[in-house]
Amino acid sequence: MAISVQFASAWSGHTDCHTKVEQIKEKYFGQMGGSSYDVLRKQARSLENEIDLKLVAFSKIGAGSGGGGSGALGGVDTSPLLGEHVFDSLSEEIEQMLEKLSSLNESMSDLPASGAAAMHTLQRHREILQGYRQEFNKICANHTMRIEREELLRGSGLATSSGSPSISGLSRREMYLKESGHLSSASHLVNDQINIAIETRDHLHAQRQAFKRLQTRFNDISNRFPLISSLIQRINIKKRRDSLILGAVIGFCVILLLLYAFN
Repeated sequence: MAISVQFASAWSGHTDCHTKVEQIKEKYFGQMGGSSYDVLRKQARSLENEIDLKLVAFSKIGAGSGGGGSGALGGVDTSPLLGEHVFDSLSEEIEQMLEKLSSLNESMSDLPASGAAAMHTLQRHREILQGYRQEFNKICANHTMRIEREELLRGSGLATSSGSPSISGLSRREMYLKESGHLSSASHLVNDQINIAIETRDHLHAQRQAFKRLQTRFNDISNRFPLISSLIQRINIKKRRDSLILGAVIGFCVILLLLYAFN
């Protein structure tokens, strides 16, 4: 009986000790989880600020107004290859930063949630990441469209095989001026064609008026001289009769040819 009591008291002490150890472990790991979450959140915020600044510079370079790929001579882009290199390198850097931010968000989501505020903060970080990705894709698409438009304006004959910026063809301003000259020439040609059409219409209108005046004069003459009027009527009747006779002869000949052909 004494042994059982001693065993029970020993087991109770062991259980209390185990419970205290578990409480200490939970408290320690909970503090570690909270500190890890704070560190990840600070890293995410710092990375978001860096990505924001990079996207601003990336947008300027993509629009052709950045300082890394633009020349200093009157705002003319004299080094397009350098601009493309800066754009590509910055694009790769931003992609790596976005991937790092995504991994930080995943790491924060893997930690045990400590309340609604933490869930809201995590959701906010994910929305910011999504917004940065959309802005990055939009800038890349706009840059690609601008490059394609410039290639169309530059033409196939202006490309260079050596890759040197000094012989890379016309600058952007010169290309736009040349394209504007082409448009002006086309506009002048269209205006010339319109003027020719207007003059032709005026000439036809004048001829129509002249024929109307001649017809009026002939009608006046025929009304004044009945003999001439009757002569004109006889001439018209004879012309109709001749036309009928000629049509009958042609029809008869055609019928004979068809009969001969089928027989």
